[in-house]
Amino acid sequence: MVINHKFINSIILYMGTLSDENPQSENLVKKSILIVEDQFVEAHDLQLIVEKANYEVLGIARSVDQALEKLRTQTPDLVFLDIMLKGDKNGIDLAHILKNRNIAFIFISANSSKLILNEAKITCPYGFIIKPFREQDILTTLEIAFYRQTYSLESQLMHQFQLKNNISELLNSNLNPEDGLISFAQIIQTFISFDYLEAGFNAADQYSNIGIVRKNIEEYQTITVSKLSKIAEISIKELDETYKKSQIDILPAIYSQESLINNFQTSPIKGIIAHNFGIRSYLVFPFSAGDSQQFCFTFYSRNFNTYSDENLLLLKQLQSTLSGLITHLFLDKKAIEPTTIKTAPPKKEQAESTKSGFEGIIGNSSQMATVFNYIKKVAPSQTSVLILGESGTGKEKIAQSIHALSPRKEKPLIIVNCGAIPENLAESILFGHEKGAFTGALEKRIGKFELADGGTLFLDEIGEMPMTLQVKLLRVLQEKDIERVGGLVPLKIDVRIIAATNKDLEHEVAAGRFRMDLYYRLYVFPILVPSLRTRKEDIPELADHFIKMYSENMSIKPPLLSNIALQQLINYNWPGNIRELEHIIQRTILLNEESTIKTIEFSPSSAFKPEQNAESFSIKTILDNERDYILYILKKCNGKVSGAGGAAEILNINPSTLTSRIKKLQINKEVS
Repeated sequence: MVINHKFINSIILYMGTLSDENPQSENLVKKSILIVEDQFVEAHDLQLIVEKANYEVLGIARSVDQALEKLRTQTPDLVFLDIMLKGDKNGIDLAHILKNRNIAFIFISANSSKLILNEAKITCPYGFIIKPFREQDILTTLEIAFYRQTYSLESQLMHQFQLKNNISELLNSNLNPEDGLISFAQIIQTFISFDYLEAGFNAADQYSNIGIVRKNIEEYQTITVSKLSKIAEISIKELDETYKKSQIDILPAIYSQESLINNFQTSPIKGIIAHNFGIRSYLVFPFSAGDSQQFCFTFYSRNFNTYSDENLLLLKQLQSTLSGLITHLFLDKKAIEPTTIKTAPPKKEQAESTKSGFEGIIGNSSQMATVFNYIKKVAPSQTSVLILGESGTGKEKIAQSIHALSPRKEKPLIIVNCGAIPENLAESILFGHEKGAFTGALEKRIGKFELADGGTLFLDEIGEMPMTLQVKLLRVLQEKDIERVGGLVPLKIDVRIIAATNKDLEHEVAAGRFRMDLYYRLYVFPILVPSLRTRKEDIPELADHFIKMYSENMSIKPPLLSNIALQQLINYNWPGNIRELEHIIQRTILLNEESTIKTIEFSPSSAFKPEQNAESFSIKTILDNERDYILYILKKCNGKVSGAGGAAEILNINPSTLTSRIKKLQINKEVS
């Protein structure tokens, strides 16, 4: 990773923590490590290895409690953490604590099963080592872990610095509250995703909050009190009464699943918003503005478990900036009454700048909005990106967007399909060769890495890369240089790596087909591209795009898509995703002879199986919402209430309490 030291120094100055010490003194300080391992021999071996490599070992803890005791007085740079430990708590429990404290950790385990890897992945470790380990495994994983930690710290500071600057620019504007909040929404969206943003003072007399709904990646609409009244079919007076019954938010909090349902009891105004906008989780952040007046932002999402402690931490770090923004928009000048605000269309130049860099990517679903947010967040950095998703979901388009939005956009984007490279020529194709390096090498060849120098190298289907080539790729990522086949002198390169695969790399690692050290080197910033069947609301727009594209290619007037044909597309399961949709639309246009597409011409090889409508989560009244959610969980558990994997365990409530609620809400018949 190339670290911009000038930029980091400006951040340190900005944060007020610049030291006058010798800049090289950091290199003289040993990195400190805490070992949490209950097996004496393995803990001792691990200590000898890291101390030999000039790391400082702060101690060895045999349990989570012992580790927490040591952490009260010392803060290590990194923790080696065994998953299975003595006592009631295991390494996964401690990992969550370390994550919240921003302490890097590496798992060590004798088990590399899929279940263990999934549990470990949730905590976002900096590495994973399988016992018995070798000295080189430890040292390589440590190097990767500190690389990831450096990126993480630099990235967090950079994002916070950019975000504060962008919000601070609004302080110099002359925007009214509505336009100011829309501008804020567009800025914060990349860092804290939302489908609906509610903003307003915690006034006890009436409901006057402003809502901002995200319609798609580039369009936001203001929801005033009067507009919410019409959408919810509730009078403004009833909204006021509901608001007065709602508990005022005093502390930051996150609500999802059961806690969301419970919060509707104390804050029914949020239940109204959730019901009308399909909300499944939200984050509340109250803070002081002006003369100690309480202002509150509430971020709503249509997805479960969208928000995390990292989001709350970011908002806390921005608190003074947010306070200044609200004071400027609402208190330093006469604020426009929320009920009289009219929605203004996005400024043309603003919309165009938002579109730029996303050419060829179509979709306004919440899943794609999340992907767009990730692209905008990671594009300006130098870090590696791993794009995950099924075949045909458009992973190459995502890579092109990351490159187009990065500082490297003027340099080349070189695409390599790792699954199509002959193994005997792979090294020559990637790194090049000198004339006469091997039989048939009649002239010097420039490899893909050299061609991408200064730009981006996209390694598609990296899960197909042979193990021998994985070793060489890892060395290039570490050393930042390459050697042509037959060459004598290493060549320095500056290349950003974006990789993609449709394989389950955790499974490949567990099966020994993909190197764990390379996996963690690439898994710095993963982006999961959703399958088409999980974002069917995008199908009409995608179908319209392909109809227009192929009609233009054939120089014919684009036919209309009938409702019956559209329903066929929506009901199909799409195993081939967007690529399959494109091919079917092309086939349909070729066979269609009318001005309207009345039916979809699926290819004979397509196993046309209309998919059952996906289970939805509809929030109605408070009791209806609770009923729907419990029913949703019960169906996922096949009707099992108690015991391991039962609904009570997932909901974290007593089985008898759940049974009572099932009976009261008359759910029994629907489950059976």
